[in-house]
Amino acid sequence: MRIGLYPGTFDPVTLGHIDIITRACALVDRLVIGVAINRDKGPLFDLEERVEMIETECAALSARTGTEIIAHPFENLLIDCARDVGATMIVRGLRAVADFEYEFQMVGMNRALDSSVETVFLMADARRQAIASKLVKEIARLGGDVSSFVTPPVRDRLLAKFGRPTG
Repeated sequence: MRIGLYPGTFDPVTLGHIDIITRACALVDRLVIGVAINRDKGPLFDLEERVEMIETECAALSARTGTEIIAHPFENLLIDCARDVGATMIVRGLRAVADFEYEFQMVGMNRALDSSVETVFLMADARRQAIASKLVKEIARLGGDVSSFVTPPVRDRLLAKFGRPTG
């Protein structure tokens, strides 16, 4: 069984994330979405909410692709998380050259820790390259329309967080 790990904070999960998850499903039999606890980032959504959003957003995708998709919270080293879930592949999404520089360093460190775990980069779809969770939260906070960046259920959760009407 080919098991991949796609890590991130997913605060919130965006259409960019869903794009990478969809394409990663073609590469693996089981895709573990590693939801990072990462207290340093001060997420808007708590861990349970982020896991629930991933599970909700991926349920139909899992049924459609036949790939088992599991949300898995983690707070340890990424390479240790990969070992914990039996992943031989770490999936990373790239939006721009700046992403690559950071990811290149991470690959080097992860390979030094465990050379049996490969990293695979998937370029974000051109229509999704500008989407970043941080920017989506800022747009929602300031009353902008985020419906081009997230699904309707995630949009409603964002609006609720900022005390804005949903629907």
